[in-house]
Amino acid sequence: MQYFTQAFSAKQPYPDKYDMLMDIATEEFSHLEIVGATIQMLLKGVNGELKRAADSSEIMQVLEGKAAMEDIIHSALTANPQFPVITGGGPTLRNSQGIPWCASYIHSNGDLTVDLRSNLASESRAKLVYEHLMKFTTDPYVKDTLSFLMTREIAHYKMFEAALETIQPNFPPGVLQSDPRFTQQYFNLSTPTSSRGPWNQGNMPKMDKEWEYISDPAAYVKTTSGLSAEDVNLNTEIEDANALSIQLGEIRSLEVKSSEPEGAATWSDYNTGLTSI
Repeated sequence: MQYFTQAFSAKQPYPDKYDMLMDIATEEFSHLEIVGATIQMLLKGVNGELKRAADSSEIMQVLEGKAAMEDIIHSALTANPQFPVITGGGPTLRNSQGIPWCASYIHSNGDLTVDLRSNLASESRAKLVYEHLMKFTTDPYVKDTLSFLMTREIAHYKMFEAALETIQPNFPPGVLQSDPRFTQQYFNLSTPTSSRGPWNQGNMPKMDKEWEYISDPAAYVKTTSGLSAEDVNLNTEIEDANALSIQLGEIRSLEVKSSEPEGAATWSDYNTGLTSI
């Protein structure tokens, strides 16, 4: 649903990304079908037991000794009264803690560079969940299913990664540039143990700047009057950043406006039968 929602704001000026997002969204809907069908197969028999609830004191009895894994799964599920009462033994759109799915899970910001980065994170989490789930089953068919779904998350990750690289510039997200006065500082707030690495020393990734390591943040704040002291050496950089923000804003606006179709907006082209939202 996230990719489906993002696609609409990407249609203009990125019709190629719209196509990609719709394709991946459609495939993800098929994954939902796969997951639902798999859950239903694993719950085989539970629905039938519910139908005979009037003639049985319990929906499922745990066998003494070493019970089959299917029986354990059934017993665990039916221990939750909401499962048989509300779902009737079918799969539901809830997380592992029983919280129902809702639209707040969707991240769609209207800026494709932001949305694609959100998707990279989503695919990463999904891949890891499938990886963990594979540790909890010995069923070879379930493992094959989970392996397929996990692998497709990796494929989607690479698709989003490649799409992001085609949008230049794509950093920082949006159009406003960072303020040169506050971009380079790394505040060491973990004394006495401090680590150094490419995140706080040397060149900043993809930026023509070097990190400024602040070893004593308290003293630095006092010296700079709470980071408000003016640095005349940065005036030119500040002016350049403001000019670039205005220029990039005009470019992005023109991209959207120039891609809008002429005439009345329609959701379908009746001459070709192709959608044209």
